[in-house]
Amino acid sequence: MNLEKLYQQTILEYSSRKDLKREIESPTYIERGHNPNCGDDLTLEIKLNSDNIIEDAAFLGNGCAISSASTAMLIDLIKGKSIEEAKEKTDIFFKMMGQKEKLNSDEMKKLGDAVLMEYVANMPARIKCATLSWHSLKVIIDKNEESK
Repeated sequence: MNLEKLYQQTILEYSSRKDLKREIESPTYIERGHNPNCGDDLTLEIKLNSDNIIEDAAFLGNGCAISSASTAMLIDLIKGKSIEEAKEKTDIFFKMMGQKEKLNSDEMKKLGDAVLMEYVANMPARIKCATLSWHSLKVIIDKNEESK
């Protein structure tokens, strides 16, 4: 199977994940991401426990396959992790999407399946789709840091 087919299959699988598209009871943070150019409108919900571990994460709204898949990948990566680990993964993701420097193998492992979004980094019109929920998470992380 070539990389493009693997990419397409993975995007379709993640974008159809219904288990992550739901409301969280008593979320710690809710952050909406909206891309008026294409209509993507996703709200990321995060619930932290007292140790700043992401106990639960989910999203609501509608988006294209790329934004929905990227959001599902994001949630899979951060659930059960500390907010600091989520920040590290977010920084690595934006480094990859910026294409200024290549990720090392350790950084690629930390992104898991989200590393496939590198394919989108070559499509300027789709970068906003792939990064929408990651921007929302960055806002949440910044708010969490401000609250300390």
